[in-house]
Amino acid sequence: MFKANQNYLRLQGSYLFSTIAKKVAAYTEANPDANIIRLGIGDVTQPLAPVIIDELHKAVDEMGKKETFHGYAPDLGYAFLRDAIADEYKGRGCEISADEIFVSDGAKSDSGNIQEIFSEDAKVAVCDPVYPVYVDSNVMAGRSGEWIPSEQRYSNFIYMPCTEANNFTPEFPKENPDIIYLCYPNNPTGMTISKDQLQEWVDYANRIGAVILYDAAYEAYITEKDVPHSIYECEGARTCAIEIRSFSKNAGFTGVRLGFTVVPKDLRDADGVSLHDLWARRHGTKYNGAPYIIQKAGAVVFTPEGQKEIRAQVSYYQKNARVIYDGLKDAGYTVYGGVNAPYIWLKTPDNMTSWDFFDHLLEDVHVVGTPGSGFGPSGEHFFRLTAFGTYEKTVEAIDRIKSM
Repeated sequence: MFKANQNYLRLQGSYLFSTIAKKVAAYTEANPDANIIRLGIGDVTQPLAPVIIDELHKAVDEMGKKETFHGYAPDLGYAFLRDAIADEYKGRGCEISADEIFVSDGAKSDSGNIQEIFSEDAKVAVCDPVYPVYVDSNVMAGRSGEWIPSEQRYSNFIYMPCTEANNFTPEFPKENPDIIYLCYPNNPTGMTISKDQLQEWVDYANRIGAVILYDAAYEAYITEKDVPHSIYECEGARTCAIEIRSFSKNAGFTGVRLGFTVVPKDLRDADGVSLHDLWARRHGTKYNGAPYIIQKAGAVVFTPEGQKEIRAQVSYYQKNARVIYDGLKDAGYTVYGGVNAPYIWLKTPDNMTSWDFFDHLLEDVHVVGTPGSGFGPSGEHFFRLTAFGTYEKTVEAIDRIKSM
């Protein structure tokens, strides 16, 4: 008789955002007249920029002609897109070549899949709170050990608490990890670290022989000069870091899906095995590439007109973030983030649990956010709101919260 993958049985409950969706759906069914405003999941609300739409139409027309039809995409992605990405890195002083860039259908996929190229017994370090995909994908791979209910964590993972006491910045763990997940600007806290702080992590990883999996999905929201847009701005990052990027939050591709991962050729394990080669093999074996149409749209993002139009959209969401941040602060909440990121991290009032506050907002003012405890034990008594709603709904949501 066949058996299921027992590692999946160690997963705790359903995926965080699936749980939220079910709770909201149940409440909506019971209260059909409730005017619910969703500031929970990080999905964009603005339509794709005109220059992107134009390029999509052109690419669709190309697919209808024999002379310009495209079938399977190249394993790494089309050269026109990888070259554009490489030029963007060069513009920031990063030594990244086009053949070190792997185009995919999004940062979430790559964040979950990248763990496959590491050994089964690799020791994993994650920030706490953390984007759930980093944890759950390693649970599925068998690296987690047992779940400890009293601590709300897995026995084999190294948790790096990010709390008010350390300004939500992880400290080097006492136990040396093999894999270190970092996300900046951070999801869920919206906080950042300086280039000097990130350089310390690069130096640390090189010193102990660890690899940093760096999620830079929100780099387009950086407004402060001392905050790095890429880990490759740091000296030595090519020998210790893999960077994952997305088109979802900067260009609104949540509904069309596009992202990429950078794996430098200098990055090798203790036995000299090239992680670039392993990821190339994994990519070629398990993935048929993002569609030509979508990659053409992605390439136009890096043109002057594309940059102008997506910058306007990012500014729109940054304006929402400021509305949320200022509004909550005026109402007496303790708030973080919202400056270099589209997320606001607030402390729940009266020491309420994260889920109690979720229910409070949903039932009393019909606003949906994300409980901080869903991101890890250190997220308890915190709550995440996103700036990806419309401006009008964002203003209304904050007015409702202030009226409680």
